[in-house]
Amino acid sequence: MKISTKGRYGLRALIDICIYSSAEMVTVKSISERQGISERYLEQIFSSLRKGGIINAKKGAQGGYFLAKSAREFTIGDILSVLEGDLLLIDIEKDENDIENFISENLWNVINNKISSFFNSITLDDLASDYKKNNKEDMYYI
Repeated sequence: MKISTKGRYGLRALIDICIYSSAEMVTVKSISERQGISERYLEQIFSSLRKGGIINAKKGAQGGYFLAKSAREFTIGDILSVLEGDLLLIDIEKDENDIENFISENLWNVINNKISSFFNSITLDDLASDYKKNNKEDMYYI
């Protein structure tokens, strides 16, 4: 399993939306400028995220993108599944070989479940909140 740029950039864009959408919707142009991702590629990513029910869009002068639900309701697993498909290290099929089946059940299934559990244990809100905490600028007053 390898997370593509689509998955990585999609997460970056969604965290950007979490940070900058508190007062208004966020435009592709503003995300593109802040994140250094081409607008054309973001549109492709956002198309998948809209179809997957992660974000919504509003057209017009005051339009932009916003989360379809609260950031607490989306796990990283939800998002990556929309952008990447199955998050399996190994796609397992039943085999006639007993040793292969044993390995599948005791190794490949276990690691696939751990990966899934990990991604589903973190919400978009968790990531955005951690980012905000780690990137607070110290304020100095004179």
